[in-house]
Amino acid sequence: MTFRLAKLYTLGAWGAAVCMLAICGLVTVQVVLRCLDGLLVLAGAERTGWEIGGVSEIAAYLLVGATFLSLAYTFVHHAHIRVTLVISRLPALARVWVESACLAVALTLAVVLGRGLITLIGESLEYGDLSSGLLAIPLWIPQSVLAIGVGLLCLALIEALIATLHTAFTAPSHYIAPEQHEEVGGE
Repeated sequence: MTFRLAKLYTLGAWGAAVCMLAICGLVTVQVVLRCLDGLLVLAGAERTGWEIGGVSEIAAYLLVGATFLSLAYTFVHHAHIRVTLVISRLPALARVWVESACLAVALTLAVVLGRGLITLIGESLEYGDLSSGLLAIPLWIPQSVLAIGVGLLCLALIEALIATLHTAFTAPSHYIAPEQHEEVGGE
């Protein structure tokens, strides 16, 4: 299956990778600073007391960002866990319609989640919501990343549903399961 917006989904995956690298960097710096303090105490000196405030909170937001930004990319590369035990045993004609129904349900759930996130972002902006941790981070920022990730997933699901329905109406007996496709991006 060719995804016309594959480059956009790849951009989301790069965003997820940046989030993961930021987590790694923050945790590494925090560990190095604690080890430095430990070495100073062993040497009989005083601790420096250097630390990055709110590392746990920032890392949690970055982890959620990495998870949601990568949703569309993992979907188009068939890296999501799919239970195809029943569907794979169906004849092609039935399989294409069951696949279409599953994609429609997934799209509906993603749209409902996206709509809820957009409402939540609006409320966070309206009330000026801040995180309750050590750092006062405006909550609309991490919520926006979630909404972007769900939006990308919605686009990928729409593309997959349109392609599957096209096959269902034009050549259902030639349906090939998504995980058997090799091509992801289109030119």
